[in-house]
Amino acid sequence: MNPNLSDWDDDLPPEPEEAYQDLLRALRRKSGFGLFFIQCTPVEADNFIIKLPQEIPQKKIAVLRLVEAIDNLYQPVAEFIKDKQIDILLIKGLEYSLYKYEKRNFGEITEGQFSNLTSVPHILNHLNQQRERFRDDFPISFIFLLRSFSINYFIHRAPDFFDWRSGLFELPTIPEVVEQESNRLLDEASCHNYLKLSHDQKIEKVLEIKDLISKKYQTEICRGSLLFELGNLLFAIHEYEAALISYEKVLKLKNYNSSSWYKKAETLRKLGRYEEAITNYDEIIVVNHDDYWAWYHRGLSFSELGRYEEAINSYDQALKIHNRDIEIWGIRGMAFYYLGIYEQAIASYDKAIEIKPEYCAGLYYYKACCFAKQDIIKLAVENLQRAIAISYDKYKNRAKTDSSFNGIRENDRFQALIQ
Repeated sequence: MNPNLSDWDDDLPPEPEEAYQDLLRALRRKSGFGLFFIQCTPVEADNFIIKLPQEIPQKKIAVLRLVEAIDNLYQPVAEFIKDKQIDILLIKGLEYSLYKYEKRNFGEITEGQFSNLTSVPHILNHLNQQRERFRDDFPISFIFLLRSFSINYFIHRAPDFFDWRSGLFELPTIPEVVEQESNRLLDEASCHNYLKLSHDQKIEKVLEIKDLISKKYQTEICRGSLLFELGNLLFAIHEYEAALISYEKVLKLKNYNSSSWYKKAETLRKLGRYEEAITNYDEIIVVNHDDYWAWYHRGLSFSELGRYEEAINSYDQALKIHNRDIEIWGIRGMAFYYLGIYEQAIASYDKAIEIKPEYCAGLYYYKACCFAKQDIIKLAVENLQRAIAISYDKYKNRAKTDSSFNGIRENDRFQALIQ
């Protein structure tokens, strides 16, 4: 039997533009109570709010904008439409009532997995229980403008209310809107402090970026930038596994962001995957042998593995490029300290102190440790005294239990300092 090739797409969902026209036809015909759900981004929702009255001028349309979480929708609707003639009520912002119930980790959010919630958000429980009141008391068409994330919540956690829907639609996307919204988000990200966001705001930001990444007409360059920004957000809030996934996706693109090599390596280091981090730093160095940042963090990775000789070699390469970084002189000194090569450790600390003596309480302390390990009591006490003079409580209390000073602990001068 030969297949009918003309019927191959009969079961495919309609294209967004076709679905949009279906929505307009349904709204023109609809009278009385109806439930419509539209999947869209906030910018697309705003454009739709402006456009809809022009498309169906015969209908009286109003917009209820929610700007915070609510547990009851019936009352705000009743107050809003009181003494108004309304055929269609657009509702935007219901997401705010769902974020705090989102129990997935951020990696699951970015990968599109739906959570197994143990409870129903109050707003959805309210809608499930009050659907008859909405139908009986409000003879209007409700249009909920929602992200895909929120649509999933209705499907899984408000089936009684959602099953009464007159339709579920996705707004058509145009390249200009995708570009405009992507650029806005990336511009905001350049000056955004993700650590200051609440948990709900973090979820909102992750979902916003995720929606734009998956948009039709999204360019590869912009998709890469959004993936990189998503990684940065996840990294900032210590979701390292999820951040790593984003950076790896960027690196699979043809026009990837070269900074993703650095961020991927740094993320691997945060995850304790130091060998993999070193491999990434090696790849960066092959491209640019004079990459100070890569040499520096390569050294940190070796130090974390306890491979201090290799760490020192990396630090020395970094210092050939930039030799006035007191932090790298300091950690170079620590590597020598752990190797028991105290003279070299002291030389590194001295170099850092020479560069910036006003920020060197810790370096004087570590010098004291080195001298104490060598039983050079006079210099150990003098350097400890300098550290305590700069940061009194911190180093005085630390020296009381630091095993580095065990060899000189009974010395009168040392005892006098820590009393």
